[in-house]
Amino acid sequence: MKSIRLISGFLTVGAWTLLSRVLGFVRDAMILAYLGTGPAYEAFVVAFRLPNMFRRFFAEGAFNMAFIPQYSKRLEGDEDPSGFASQAISGLATVLIVLTLLAQLSMPWLIYGLASGFAGQEQFDLSVAFGRIAFPYILFISLAALLSGVLNAHGRFAAAAAAPVLLNILMVGAMLGAVLVGGDVAQSLIWMVPFAGIAQMALVWIAAQRAGISIRLQPPRFSPEMKQLVIVAVPAALAGGVVQVNLLVGQQVASYFDRAVGWLYAADRLYQLPLGVVGIAIGVVLLPDLSRRLKAGDHDGSRNALSRAAEISLALTIPAAVALVVVPLPLVSVLFERGAMTSDDSAAIAVAVAIYGLGLPAFVLQKILQPLFFAREDTKTPFRYALGAMIVNAVIAVGLAPFIGWIASAIATTLAGWAMVAMLGIGARGFGDVARFDRRFHSRIWRIVAASLAMGAVLWMANVALTPFLGMAGLRYGALAVLVLIGMASYFGIGQLIGAFRLAEFKGAMRRGG
Repeated sequence: MKSIRLISGFLTVGAWTLLSRVLGFVRDAMILAYLGTGPAYEAFVVAFRLPNMFRRFFAEGAFNMAFIPQYSKRLEGDEDPSGFASQAISGLATVLIVLTLLAQLSMPWLIYGLASGFAGQEQFDLSVAFGRIAFPYILFISLAALLSGVLNAHGRFAAAAAAPVLLNILMVGAMLGAVLVGGDVAQSLIWMVPFAGIAQMALVWIAAQRAGISIRLQPPRFSPEMKQLVIVAVPAALAGGVVQVNLLVGQQVASYFDRAVGWLYAADRLYQLPLGVVGIAIGVVLLPDLSRRLKAGDHDGSRNALSRAAEISLALTIPAAVALVVVPLPLVSVLFERGAMTSDDSAAIAVAVAIYGLGLPAFVLQKILQPLFFAREDTKTPFRYALGAMIVNAVIAVGLAPFIGWIASAIATTLAGWAMVAMLGIGARGFGDVARFDRRFHSRIWRIVAASLAMGAVLWMANVALTPFLGMAGLRYGALAVLVLIGMASYFGIGQLIGAFRLAEFKGAMRRGG
């Protein structure tokens, strides 16, 4: 029953994340159609990534990985969890306000640090202007992330997972409004970013109040509790955001190649769909669950939770990775190619998608293995591993770029992801049996791989048969839908047949989800 509740929570987060990612596809397709991959698009990419990078550090990377275990312990004990959360949110808000003011003053240098290849070009000045507009988003979305962590610790996943949907709805609305009134799409889009952050924060704040969670803004103070939180959070900031840091290293390299920043960003958005639905969802659910079990000394339950999390995440991730490698061009061209986006753009993005697909299982496994350390409030070890992974990423990206061009960034990101997994796996051995996958996992994982490879073969043949229809304007959406359905049916059918999983397990968890 405990593993069913874990899977139910994962499915709740995953379902809302899936909706957000689907709307994100609509948003990204519209942006590419209206802006193409030219200077305005590249400026938007860099400006929007700037607050999101700091969000990974100050919110999801640090507070959701360092704050949740400490909050969960207080929730299970006799201490005051609401008071602790109130101190944390007040301290975080103070730091972020100061950071936002400093960023406004130093924006040209920040943009240079993220995309120095833009210097002297139109997109550099645009990036600076857009960055100043978008950066306050970090304040609102980081506070929303902390409140989401509180809700997750209480086992309430829906509202926190639904918040990102607002961002995509509002940004799509901003573009449609600009088109209807004949306004500047890029300006409307970038101005909506901070307003969407306010809406997301309001949603989770209201959800917390309705759940009876009392959090009050108060003057910040550096209490012993906050000192301990900072000590744990600082290394977690980098460890939790290593994927983002590696992507930004890739962006810096790509900024020296025409349109490459936009290509990598579009490819990143495509592989983020399975990563968000599976990896982020399981990480959000697994961390508080592991924290409670370890505090209670439930080592068998902890091992079961880890094994089931890895089993279900890889059962959904490995076939997605195979699909991204086997049929990237149909996915990219049908989803994104319209308006100002060309077939040359689609071909370049598809190459990056295939390379990112090879790293997808690694990015998800990081989400599974890191909570083993964070649940013990050990953030220094993942921090060291993150440094190692970033060195791998930087050496490969910078070293290969003169020989193979912008695609070196994607290759470096994937290889760094697998390097991080290797280090986490070796380091977790010291935790004993609780960090080892159980017999059921080992008996199923090879079947999952076999079913995924068989699905890949079916997809390849189906793609060959559907290629003429995938290029027809009136039929390509239906053809892509058929291709996806063929892939899903073949994978789940073969997987059920060879014992990779039992479909009844998914159905039972969904009935208990929500």
